[in-house]
Amino acid sequence: MILVTGGSGFIGSNIIHSLNQQGIYDILVADRLDTSDKWKNMADTIITDYIDKDKLFEMLLSKNIEAIIHMGACTNTMEQDAKKMIEDNYEFSKKLWQYCTKNCIKFIYASSAAIYGDGSSGFTENINIDSITPLNPYAYSKLLFDRWAMKQKNTPPYWAGLRFFNVYGPRESHKGRMASMAFHAYNQIQNQGKVKLFKSNNINYKHGEQKRDFIYVKDVADIVLFFYKTPSFPSGIYNVGSGCARTFNDLALAVFNACQLPANIEYIDMPIELEGKYQYYTKADITKLRKIGYSNSFTSLEQGISDYISYLKTRRS
Repeated sequence: MILVTGGSGFIGSNIIHSLNQQGIYDILVADRLDTSDKWKNMADTIITDYIDKDKLFEMLLSKNIEAIIHMGACTNTMEQDAKKMIEDNYEFSKKLWQYCTKNCIKFIYASSAAIYGDGSSGFTENINIDSITPLNPYAYSKLLFDRWAMKQKNTPPYWAGLRFFNVYGPRESHKGRMASMAFHAYNQIQNQGKVKLFKSNNINYKHGEQKRDFIYVKDVADIVLFFYKTPSFPSGIYNVGSGCARTFNDLALAVFNACQLPANIEYIDMPIELEGKYQYYTKADITKLRKIGYSNSFTSLEQGISDYISYLKTRRS
């Protein structure tokens, strides 16, 4: 049996969908359902069992788990409750690590490119992790667990911390404000006929020319399954991005093209709460991922957006 935490969430549900496509159904999901529609993300998947996150460790005593794919987390980058972040993203992750260590279980967990802060130290996994300054409590909670994991002498037999870059794609509507710009751009076009992008307050970037490593969620799921299915690999931290930085203007144009509409972009002031906490550039160095044998090509931004918009037109989610 595979345990997927956060299985009703964005990335977690896409991973379960990919597992099902490969004929894997013996899946235990641990999550915390709420009043949002994220339960719908599991409605077309097949799992063996579901349990509330807070009761997980009681159930694990009676389950034969072969791997834990830990995607559950508080992912709101605007959340200022650092105590909540530490409890959900750090303390809970440590408990899962210790369980995997004790029971010799493969452990794959979600880290984040947010740990790289303003990017001034680069985006490679081998940078001095103690020299990074995160920009918000979410990034700090992820960085804290990465630091802790890398210092442990007692570890799961194989473990991978996956630093996800800017993921977009199906099953993210429940995230609301935290959903990808691709999702918001599509809905802005439907409702207002235009896309709103933040103005740049950095002289090195024109409006809309801020760059991100956008990666399609189907590629992310494929990478997670690669780690799950690979019998052995060097344990450690791995970047999960496309290795290509594209502008928000590129993304907006791709959405307009997918909607078969002329571009109409409005640049708006950046919210005050994001000042000093905004990443102007991200680009994953995926050399380490390639070296361990992941050779699949990545979906281009244009291809991914086209596929995603087709999904949104039929599912509206």
